[in-house]
Amino acid sequence: MTRFPLREPDELGLVTDDLDARPLRLLTSQEYDSWHDDADPATRDWIAASGFVAKAGKACLLPATGRDSDRDGAVGIIDPANAIWDAAAIAAALPAGRWSVAGPCDPALDLAAVGLGWALAQYRFTTYRETPDRALREFSLAAISGDAARRHVTGLATGTAFCRDLINAPPNHMTPAGLEAAARHLAERFGAAIEVTAGEALASGYPAIDTVGRAAEIAPRLIDLRWGDNGPKITLIGKGITFDSGGLDLKPSKAMELMKKDMGGAATVLGLANAVMMAELPVRLRVLVPAAENAVSSKSMRPLDVIDTRAGLPVEVGNTDAEGRLVLADAITLACEDEPDFMIDFATLTGAARVALGTELPALFANRDDTAHGIMTAAETAADPLWRLPLFEPYERHLDAGHVALSSTGPSGYGGAITAALFLRRFAGKHTNWAHIDVMAWNLAARPGRPRGGEAMGLRALFTYIEGLAG
Repeated sequence: MTRFPLREPDELGLVTDDLDARPLRLLTSQEYDSWHDDADPATRDWIAASGFVAKAGKACLLPATGRDSDRDGAVGIIDPANAIWDAAAIAAALPAGRWSVAGPCDPALDLAAVGLGWALAQYRFTTYRETPDRALREFSLAAISGDAARRHVTGLATGTAFCRDLINAPPNHMTPAGLEAAARHLAERFGAAIEVTAGEALASGYPAIDTVGRAAEIAPRLIDLRWGDNGPKITLIGKGITFDSGGLDLKPSKAMELMKKDMGGAATVLGLANAVMMAELPVRLRVLVPAAENAVSSKSMRPLDVIDTRAGLPVEVGNTDAEGRLVLADAITLACEDEPDFMIDFATLTGAARVALGTELPALFANRDDTAHGIMTAAETAADPLWRLPLFEPYERHLDAGHVALSSTGPSGYGGAITAALFLRRFAGKHTNWAHIDVMAWNLAARPGRPRGGEAMGLRALFTYIEGLAG
């Protein structure tokens, strides 16, 4: 059993019918002017008395007029180019109850994006709070045309909530065993196969994962989930460091404070897998999660230890706080043995990426330009921004500066996100269709639809990209 099960769509306000729903008119700011001019005098007086200003993301309650509906309704202003987050803001501004999109909408407005934004605005992490039943702002999926589109919305909404829940969970509960329980719950939900390697089998087959996690009370493990039997072979790999103390290169207390989120990559790929499976995309999906806690004990790895990897490459440990790339190395090696058509890893890998791009823009690296272009295009379509950084070849020399063939960090303190990606590429190979996303996985402050806490960064972008690969 997992403490953090997948949420049902109705727990995020997504319902299938519009019974007793209140009408919501969604208008662009340009459409609003003509709609307002055509409204009856009582409605115009009401809007004026409300002090409503027609800006994107704003909503105004309206009294029933009998002309459009006999129920009280609302008008919301939305920019089709920012539909997800405008919809989230509108949902937050309206009272609880069931709402249904009424009247014609701008042809450019994607109602699926509206439904997704609405659902993301309903998310709260309340597992450890005694709260009264919260009345939701419900959104009727009846406005979205087609079963496939509705499955996409519910898959992305529940997958994002699953990801957020796992990251927000405290590290004494979201241990490697807790991460395994969440993965088993997901596999059971969709009839996926799952295999977990631990103990002696892990030590012999995946020595880097074992070395990183052996100091912790809860043992490390490799989670391997498979689903689907036709279509392209897609492998998702997520860094699952459930807490990162830094190891013997101990983090200062402030830097350690948020390190429960260091399994954000694992949470992202599990949430993405949920979306792919719920949408029934025709792919052969594989999810690999190397799960470990980077703790301190007599079994901790030391700086300048030389450790084994599944690939047979000895690695000199440059810094015990750069442990994520070590567990990913073994998982990437395993993924390559299966020769996937596309593989991608998500990881809260480097502070250097945050220094370069800030906390809200994940860094993308890719072996192939066409893959990078496709992912960037998908990110723009999904309103899930990414930015490509280079696999800058001259920095390879930094990884060769130790006493063995490969250093995990190299001696340079500069370009850390790039050297980390180049380290991973040593195991993925230069010619594999591989990509890597370095994520923050956390919102430092709340915005509409994005509460403070764990966040699924890059999930929607990669769902859109994989949907394209699936045809």
